Amino acid sequence: MSAKTAEIQANLIPVYIMGKRYDVPESLTIMKAMEYAGFKFIRGCGCRGGICGACGTVYRLPGDYHIRVGLACQTVVQPEMYLTQIPFYPANRAVFTWDDLKGEAEEVFKVYPELFRCLACNACSKVCPMDIQVMDYVAAIKRGDLDKAAEISFDCIQCGLCATRCMAEMSQYHIAQMVRRIRGKFIAVPSEHCDKQVEAIISGYYDKFLQEVMGLGTLDPMQQDQVTDDIKKLKDLYNQRQMEPGTSENEWTPDSDHALLK
Repeated sequence: MSAKTAEIQANLIPVYIMGKRYDVPESLTIMKAMEYAGFKFIRGCGCRGGICGACGTVYRLPGDYHIRVGLACQTVVQPEMYLTQIPFYPANRAVFTWDDLKGEAEEVFKVYPELFRCLACNACSKVCPMDIQVMDYVAAIKRGDLDKAAEISFDCIQCGLCATRCMAEMSQYHIAQMVRRIRGKFIAVPSEHCDKQVEAIISGYYDKFLQEVMGLGTLDPMQQDQVTDDIKKLKDLYNQRQMEPGTSENEWTPDSDHALLK
């Protein structure tokens, strides 16, 4: 009995990208749908994994007045969706000398005085694709609780959508980034294992290993066997690495101080 090849056909749905209609497969993410429609990303596309924040997208659905947001690499298209990407928003980013900071809230207030224009309208929280309570961390900064603000804003991916909706014209995500950096330097408990790792990097502990990895691979298409062998070696190195189990809490430690090589 001869085998039959199944023909898979995806249902096409209409979406409107920057005002123009395109028929795209219904199962695609916004990013893949735009590429299917012929768009070529030269910006507004980074990790494709929902981490970098480069593909912030604003859209509306038919019969619904709500403005909706999502990441183009994560959000699946819907019929009659009207969308546009905002890969960059001209938001204020303060300039300051990091070495002059003392870790005080007043230093944030000085470079971002617009903090106190906040009307607590909560539009920033509603537009956040990561469901971060943006208004809450802004309030925490205003009362000087930088530790709390850093905790609330931890999952920020710097997409900038909060700034697009802010009536006070703040760049919340830049402000929160400054606060998290202040927390890391002045508030958080120092990490001994991080210091050890930095020391190992500076001392050249990993140089030999990195040179070995960088030496794998060739751009010569005539050496296909070598390419295949190098790819296998890279996969083996990746699979054999020490990695903290996902179910562990704080009890896991590597076999050595610097687990990458062991």
